[in-house]
Amino acid sequence: MAKKEFKTESKKLMELMINSIYTNKDIFLRELISNASDAIDKLHYKSLTNRKIKVDPSDFEIKINIDKDKRTLTIEDNGIGMNKEELENNLGTIAKSGSLAFKEENEKKKDIDIIGQFGVGFYSAFMVASKVEVLSKAYGEKKAYFWESEGVDGYQIKEASKDSYGTTITITIKENTKDEDYDKYLENYEIESLIKKYSDYITYPIKMIKQTDKNVEEEETINSLTPLWKRNKNKITKEEYNTFYSDKFFDYEEPLKTIHFKMEGRISFTALLYIPTNAPFDYYSKEYEKGLQLYSNGVLIMEKCKELLPDYFGFVKGVIDSPDLSLNISRETLQKDPTLNLIAKNIEKKIKKELETMMKDEKEEYEKFFESFGLQLKVGVCNNYGMDKEKLQDLLLFYSSLDKNYTTLDDYVSRMKEDQDKIYYALGESLDKIDMLPQTEAFKEKEYEILYLTDYGDEFVMQTLMEYKGKNFANVSDSNIDLETEEDKKELDKINEENKEMFTLMKDAIKEVKEVRFTRSLKEHPVCLTSEGGISTGMEKVMKAMPNMNNIKATTILEINENHEIAKKIKKLYKEDKEKLKDYSKILYAGARLIEGLPIENPTEFSNLICKELS
Repeated sequence: MAKKEFKTESKKLMELMINSIYTNKDIFLRELISNASDAIDKLHYKSLTNRKIKVDPSDFEIKINIDKDKRTLTIEDNGIGMNKEELENNLGTIAKSGSLAFKEENEKKKDIDIIGQFGVGFYSAFMVASKVEVLSKAYGEKKAYFWESEGVDGYQIKEASKDSYGTTITITIKENTKDEDYDKYLENYEIESLIKKYSDYITYPIKMIKQTDKNVEEEETINSLTPLWKRNKNKITKEEYNTFYSDKFFDYEEPLKTIHFKMEGRISFTALLYIPTNAPFDYYSKEYEKGLQLYSNGVLIMEKCKELLPDYFGFVKGVIDSPDLSLNISRETLQKDPTLNLIAKNIEKKIKKELETMMKDEKEEYEKFFESFGLQLKVGVCNNYGMDKEKLQDLLLFYSSLDKNYTTLDDYVSRMKEDQDKIYYALGESLDKIDMLPQTEAFKEKEYEILYLTDYGDEFVMQTLMEYKGKNFANVSDSNIDLETEEDKKELDKINEENKEMFTLMKDAIKEVKEVRFTRSLKEHPVCLTSEGGISTGMEKVMKAMPNMNNIKATTILEINENHEIAKKIKKLYKEDKEKLKDYSKILYAGARLIEGLPIENPTEFSNLICKELS
């Protein structure tokens, strides 16, 4: 039978593995055993939902056999098996794209391990194997099939015979090289230690077939069979927690936080939860699926039970095991199950408490967490019309004008001046750009702290929160904010009234603004844009990035520093050259838009006006 070629990306990935660029070859056994366990899980789960499938869970097992003479290592399971099409799909191509690019982008990092990250665990066998053979028979099928490959040259599939359902993978171990000792994978003690290290939590017996002194084959169960989450947490090492996390959730980085607890009483369940260090590559995409693995007495009910986590804690990975749940429960029943709802509420409380503790006692770790998942908390504040804002507001971090470092709302309020009645914030693309905004000058002079918001969606968060501990939020660019005394206000109003006709002329030249006026809130800057109403200039930028929102505009006011030389200049032009004043008005307005990070609607006109003045 002619060989079939691997898909391009599969071929490239296999070349990487065969050329031994991965530092930890030991994990190939972990991957193959995990695949075997998954196959048994699938058959077990199907047997619970399909009465026609008759299996005895006590018969489930994974067998490991070494043949030194043939240089083969065999991993056999009695799981669900694969038919010809499944062999083709699962072993002939990589399930998800992106793995090669991920590896290439990170080649300079030490010990990078993408195995399992994109569903490519099976290919890890080629790190130690010169040939891989797979004999599989799907449960309920009459025919078995044989898959064989010696690497990048391709593979072949043919019909075969097999007495029982399940899958047998036989790998021919490579010969030793100058740099690599492959013989160790043919030693019982080495394989046994790898099983203990990486696969001890597997819930099915992993049996090694050994030769006794009398040349008789015996089977010995290597793994403990007790799921990690059911063990005493005081006797579990950090390495064991991290290995479980890596194996189960395919993350090459250690988790930021591990939460292991047991609840007893009205409901009983054990939870082993992890907060990742970084967001998964697809976390902020539609493809990402939240959810915890749900077990009943160690038996898998659901791979991803989304009902156990609110969206704002959707980044949490982990396992929930409860004896109070039925094995035959369906997703439709789960949504209405009071036991599940109680479990979910307790999990939410526990996660929130752990995050609050981390914020208080491990500030640097919490800031790392917030860099990865803070956006999700902010989305949680805004969703459902702010229904969950009080749950999440004390978990939020914002940059402070005091030191450009993170602060909480609670800490901000504790530092407020006696005469300060609002929580002030400013928006921009970066801390430096916000710090240079003209609107911040007056607040700095009064030593009022400002929250610097660098995410465009932050203003939606502020508008959803509305207030915190009785203090309303206020954008420093809001035209209604005035830090002047009543006497100063009256004096400025009088000056603006005296120059009303001049401002009318200027507004006619820049019809985009609602009003032009003098201000005393600016100190060094000549002009700024303030906004009026519910849509600020920052919100305008956000909404224009959305589909069908191009017509959304902030109602803006051009404010000119009454104490700046530019004020004298425009007064003089109004008396001597009104046409030139119109040009100046356009230049001032364009400059104010640039400061706000807004586009200039007619850049050609702006450039011509600047050149005209320069010449």
